[in-house]
Amino acid sequence: MARLFLGNLDPDTSDDEIREFLAKYGFPPFDEIERAPGEGSRPAAVLTYRNIDPNALGQLQKRIHSMHWKNRPLTAQILRDGFA
Repeated sequence: MARLFLGNLDPDTSDDEIREFLAKYGFPPFDEIERAPGEGSRPAAVLTYRNIDPNALGQLQKRIHSMHWKNRPLTAQILRDGFA
């Protein structure tokens, strides 16, 4: 299992838009999504992948970290066990 944190999302971004964006950059479909609205200025999502190695997800993460999407620079980080 591996988890990907996506930060600084546009607050109006749907789960389907996230899925389509990630597929465009080679990501497999995620199994779960948990939204983290924060204080409203930098919404985030944590995506869970049950059938991918964290190292493989880390290689994909490099493709989108700091990329501008919907006029915002994304933060993409792999979450290790024990972190949310």
